[in-house]
Amino acid sequence: MPVAVPTRRLATSPPTNNSASNPTPLYASQSSLPRLPVPTLSSTFHKYLETIQPLQTSDAHQHSQALVYDFLRSDLSKTLQTRLEDRAEEKESWLSEWWNETAYMGYRGRLVPNVSYFYVHKKGLGGGQSQQDRAAELTRATVEFKKLVDTEILQPEKVRGQPLCMASYKYLFNAVRVPTSPADVPLAYPKDTHHIVVLRNNRYFKVDTKGRGKKALAEAFEKVKKLADTKAGEGLGILTVDDRDVWTEARRHLMSLSKSNTVSVQAIESAILLVSLDDGSAPKTEDERAWSYWSGGRSRSPKGHGWNRWFDKHEIIVDESGESGFNGEHSMLDGTPTLRLNEFMLAGLQAGKIPLELPEGEKATSPMPDPEEITFELDAHLRGLIDKSRIGFGEEMALQDLKMLNFTHYGKEAIKAHKASPDAWAQMIKQLAFFRLFNRPGVAYESCQTRKFLLGRTEVIRSASNESKAFCEAMIDPKVSDTEREKAFRRAVSRHIQYSTWAADAQGVDRHMFGLRKLVREKEGEKMPEVFKDEVFGRSSHWELSTSQLSSEYLDGWGYGEVVEDGYGLSYSIHDNNIRWCITTKNSDAEKFAEALVNAADELKAMMDRAKSQTHEGGGKAKL
Repeated sequence: MPVAVPTRRLATSPPTNNSASNPTPLYASQSSLPRLPVPTLSSTFHKYLETIQPLQTSDAHQHSQALVYDFLRSDLSKTLQTRLEDRAEEKESWLSEWWNETAYMGYRGRLVPNVSYFYVHKKGLGGGQSQQDRAAELTRATVEFKKLVDTEILQPEKVRGQPLCMASYKYLFNAVRVPTSPADVPLAYPKDTHHIVVLRNNRYFKVDTKGRGKKALAEAFEKVKKLADTKAGEGLGILTVDDRDVWTEARRHLMSLSKSNTVSVQAIESAILLVSLDDGSAPKTEDERAWSYWSGGRSRSPKGHGWNRWFDKHEIIVDESGESGFNGEHSMLDGTPTLRLNEFMLAGLQAGKIPLELPEGEKATSPMPDPEEITFELDAHLRGLIDKSRIGFGEEMALQDLKMLNFTHYGKEAIKAHKASPDAWAQMIKQLAFFRLFNRPGVAYESCQTRKFLLGRTEVIRSASNESKAFCEAMIDPKVSDTEREKAFRRAVSRHIQYSTWAADAQGVDRHMFGLRKLVREKEGEKMPEVFKDEVFGRSSHWELSTSQLSSEYLDGWGYGEVVEDGYGLSYSIHDNNIRWCITTKNSDAEKFAEALVNAADELKAMMDRAKSQTHEGGGKAKL
């Protein structure tokens, strides 16, 4: 799932480079970034015990404590820790190879709903333009951002003045997730590849961008539409959202049929990125837009899900009304780089800072070539696989429930008026909503970036705590006063902030325990420690609430799928006067959970307002 990031303003035009000694700043800080640390055993396992306690009875917790202490006293724990520390000395990151393979490349299920994510661009930013004009503008903005990345003059992202690891930017453009077995591989083509691939009506067209302005691109897109609308394509792209082993074998078979198929595959995979010009009536509601950008369909799409998509690469999607969105391929980079690209596009175009037509020195001297259709020679076997994949993906997405929620009663300004962390506040809303529905804490994953370390990606903020449980219990107990509820809330917020700080410093629970387990040599007779076989170990990482924050004034929301069969995907954005959520689930109750979030959000603020009023009244009486 995408990484949580703080709200920030991003450059919408080429940055000014003030350092003559550092003309290419993008990767300049890589050599000075600290390596991902290995936490101590004591620190990790004592945090672990704290995070599982709200999920357990007293007896069960005592049993888990005994397993932890037995493990910490064992020779094996020290052996595993030494192995991990040795690995950290040998590699740029002890985690990155393992994590990229386990969480992404080695995953063999569908990219949607299980891996990819989507952004819903703010409605109306296109200014009522035609589909081809808006797509041309977005393409021009993409090419401008690519120039900054390719020349490495883009400033690195920073948090509190500290540069973040920028290694993932190498996979932002001209990159693809290649299906192979037993694990996929990332492939980045040469950066001097300047074409995009335009999708329309399940057909694919190669369009040159080098030296091309908006007018030439829009004319090319118009030609694509006229060509593609004469007949629908066979939709080979649906295979990219099938089981990865199915797509691996299908791709091999496809390329074995003819050399031209190999050339066609490479034309798509090497493109800067994809631009999908969707046909048919444009989605009207927020939910319909989300479905389209997530899965290439709607909840009851007549063409089915996966229409006009190729999920192995990033895609800009533009509908017939000129509204747009983005589908992100998640394997080698998290949400921050693609959010930065999308904000650069949208903010730059809105501010008029993207050159839509190029100056003479950059303009191509040759006429714009006609779009080149990318075709495939298919046999009966592949056509059968395409039909089967289309049906299978439709059945998979029919199980999904999605609800976009724009909560407008208040936002960051009101939360900060109570001197509380907006992110922690939003997390407590989720805990309270879940507690109201299920009468227990929700096992929650909040994504936290660790990119201040070399090759860092994410760590887990475990949002369910003893303090959050006590807060929820106080909220549902009519005998508890608002002042006591406020105290419980602030304790829960403080605990969340502390765990968030640990996670950002790579001192959380989950990645360290993952590394220790990876180093148990079961094939050589070592036994998996009992602490990792404890029932609560699996339950405490069964992420029934998969949460992540990305906040941008240029998005009307974003989202991804739930990560466990009985769970919820809960992406969110916190704005000055509203909070947006996307709820995804297979529980058929996304609407119900959205209602619970609204009620919990209102309930929390009303309690805090009452407690604040009572405190002021009490303070006044004391002074008298």
